[in-house]
Amino acid sequence: MNEAVATAGNSDPKVRSDCAITLHLKTEGGIIIDLKSKVQTLYGTSIRKQCFEILNFFGIRDAYLKVEDSGALPFVISARLESAVKKIVSVDKEYLPDFIEENKYTTTPDKFRFTRLYLPGNTPGLMINAGLHSPDCIILDLEDSVAPDKKDEARILVRNALRQVNFYGAERMVRINQGEMGLDDLRYVIPHNVNLILIPKCESPEIIYNVEKNIAEIKNRFNLTNPVYLMPIVESALGVERSFEIASSSVNVVAVAIGLEDLTADLGVPRTAGGDESFYARSRVVMAAKASGKQPIDSVFSDVADMEGLMKNVLISKSLGFEGMGCIHPRQIPVIQKGFSPGQEEIEKSKKIITAYEDAMNKGVGVVALGSKMIDPPVVSRAQKVITLAVKMGLLSEDWIHENFEEKE
Repeated sequence: MNEAVATAGNSDPKVRSDCAITLHLKTEGGIIIDLKSKVQTLYGTSIRKQCFEILNFFGIRDAYLKVEDSGALPFVISARLESAVKKIVSVDKEYLPDFIEENKYTTTPDKFRFTRLYLPGNTPGLMINAGLHSPDCIILDLEDSVAPDKKDEARILVRNALRQVNFYGAERMVRINQGEMGLDDLRYVIPHNVNLILIPKCESPEIIYNVEKNIAEIKNRFNLTNPVYLMPIVESALGVERSFEIASSSVNVVAVAIGLEDLTADLGVPRTAGGDESFYARSRVVMAAKASGKQPIDSVFSDVADMEGLMKNVLISKSLGFEGMGCIHPRQIPVIQKGFSPGQEEIEKSKKIITAYEDAMNKGVGVVALGSKMIDPPVVSRAQKVITLAVKMGLLSEDWIHENFEEKE
């Protein structure tokens, strides 16, 4: 083994919950670990032991390892060290941390996706407590938020996070890169119970087919049965015009998102707070998604300090038919969830619709009316969705459902 040097991770006074690794392979002298850590008194021994185990796992017997630790958890240290090893050693093995029980859940196509919190895939400090903010979904991002020379490191870190970070029931999404790089991303995340893959810059059904094909091959290789859903992101004029083909391309596509930063750049216009420049595109994506029975998801609101502007944007988004938005800061989560939640008037109307429909069915009446308006199955379905959502959001007690329907059954 020739002498070589590799680095991985991040080191800066502002960095937290991460570490910087410098690995210098030697031809003799055994393993020397130079550890600098603020928690060295408490965890120095365990960090050294972990590093020895990882190096031994990869067959490294002689090396100088420098670790600059800023409070990294074990899954981060192992990801950084594995990344450094693989930069200078050709090896296919993976050093996998334990898979915690809390992460062994699956989700459903119709899950509420009001909020999706973006987390840069190479920044562990933002991942660790993300679930405590109660987003409906978290996005471990391998695309725009990761520098080109950090892509490989981010893949391993995201893989470890899927196994080790408790996201408290949030749907665990990964946004892959475009093209072949994105297909390569899949082998790092599919075996580790990712719930949904976001496909950026999607402009055709063929992109969906390629992702699906690769996912199927990986699942077959590892004998996996867990569902992996897809959410293409429409971010160009061509994508907008082909949004129905994209949305209806597969049963695994459960939602279609729109990305307005890239779309407005493609259109050659500035993105404004009012959103007039994207009205057609947003409406087109909503129609395509609804016509395909999929959830339309709106873009992020980029001003994290403007909560009033965010709420206005959410209400406009909801009025267009969107069923959720992206978030770039945890403080946006409660505002977006409140905006997309049903109001009391909507809940009361839905209760009356369902009650009238159930009464008519129990009496064998074929025509259902509420006041002067006829009630057909789509209206009932919408009302049922509102009630389900109201119960989930704590806006309506489950007792109402039990009292009104279970006793009748």
